[in-house]
Amino acid sequence: MKILIGCEESGVIRDAFIARGHDAISCDLQPTRRPGPHYQGDIMDLKDEHYDLAVFHPTCTYLTNSGVRWLHEDVTRWPKLFDGCEFFNALKDFNCDKIAIENPIPHKYATALVGKYSQLVQPYHFGDMKSKATCFWLYGLPKLVETDNVKEAMLKTTRSEWQSGFYASPGPDRTRIRSESHVGMAKAIAEQWG
Repeated sequence: MKILIGCEESGVIRDAFIARGHDAISCDLQPTRRPGPHYQGDIMDLKDEHYDLAVFHPTCTYLTNSGVRWLHEDVTRWPKLFDGCEFFNALKDFNCDKIAIENPIPHKYATALVGKYSQLVQPYHFGDMKSKATCFWLYGLPKLVETDNVKEAMLKTTRSEWQSGFYASPGPDRTRIRSESHVGMAKAIAEQWG
């Protein structure tokens, strides 16, 4: 399959598809952290090229439920919310047979603009000892099926270990650390959607 992994600089999901023999490329404004096929630039540059499957990870800063309170404390965030939702919705119109859009749990204002997610999963459903609610909006794709639920084992570790993204120190790398895909989930995505 010809696969596009949009808004991914880590290369984790791209590499999971490549490991299964697919022709996969990642795209992000940032350079890729892992060597491999990567388009550094605007994802919209690739909108008209045909792909069999696309998995998108649009920025969640203004859409996520965990940040909704900031909308009421800083009115300059509202236009950014609308821009974020417009970008999110534009991803649905790619020249692609199957599309998955990933984001954390959205707040009610974002849900009103982008629609309700199709599925909510956790990294620990796929063997990753991490907790991070992950929502998928699915178009032409089935819901992911758990492969290795390690929640019991994960809960025996410290909260700072299984929520390391949440506890990441403030700084320039915090966003990157919090947004990186988990290997077990990436493998399940490649196996089940590829």
